[in-house]
Amino acid sequence: MKILVTVKEVTVVDDEFEIGGLSIDDRYVTYDLNEWDEYAVEEAVTIAEDIEDVEVVTATIGPERAEETIRQALAKGADRAVRVWDDRLAEASMLDPATKAHLLAAVAEEEDPDLVLTGVQSGDDSLGATGVSMAERLDMGWAAVVNSLDLERESERSEDSERASGETASSDAGVAHVHRELEGGVDEITDVELPAVLTIQTGINDPRYASLRGIRQAQSKDLAVKSLDDLGLGPDALDSPIEQTALYEPETEGDATLFEGSAGETAGELAGLLRETGVGQ
Repeated sequence: MKILVTVKEVTVVDDEFEIGGLSIDDRYVTYDLNEWDEYAVEEAVTIAEDIEDVEVVTATIGPERAEETIRQALAKGADRAVRVWDDRLAEASMLDPATKAHLLAAVAEEEDPDLVLTGVQSGDDSLGATGVSMAERLDMGWAAVVNSLDLERESERSEDSERASGETASSDAGVAHVHRELEGGVDEITDVELPAVLTIQTGINDPRYASLRGIRQAQSKDLAVKSLDDLGLGPDALDSPIEQTALYEPETEGDATLFEGSAGETAGELAGLLRETGVGQ
């Protein structure tokens, strides 16, 4: 069985920053593994620990700098990684979810996984659409915002019928029993036939810290770099109807009243303000 986990290096911006054109000055930016993807990696590695013969492959889109972030996933137990990048991607102004899904789906077509796991969203863009867009491109079943997952392999499902018929199961994929977190605090319980794409919600597990041994091993694990040509994609793969035209810090409005003095004085002032605003009436 093979599990493909898409991961992303996200931009973490300081509290105080400056904007230059369509980007934030590098002085105010650091990079890290996307929080939602950490849960997806943990889920895949846990499955690999519980089930025999499972390979976990991570895939990302990013420059050479992103390899440090990708190796965090390798250090936590992923077996190998694929990084998609070339000069055309470096020149792209932005990658919308459909474009990312196109590139990652090309990786998935090469890898032919039984299960694709993605984070629900990224901590910087927060668009939450790449995973389901991948499923559409791959023509796979999908479930979004998964907060509980139990895999049942086809061999397990067919065990009784095999004993009765003497035949061997033709597939080792199976079904994913999932809980989905819906609006209003409602959980949906559903089954998704594999191969499938699942977007993983935070809280589904407790992501492990990378051990010192894992960090050392990650340095020797295979990390393949693929260009658009390597994936059989032409220039139109980066065509997007979305264009970034501006970047600005939105104005914030706040109305705070500061009370100074002793506890008795400030309590009286607060009580007066609450009466004026109608609180408690």
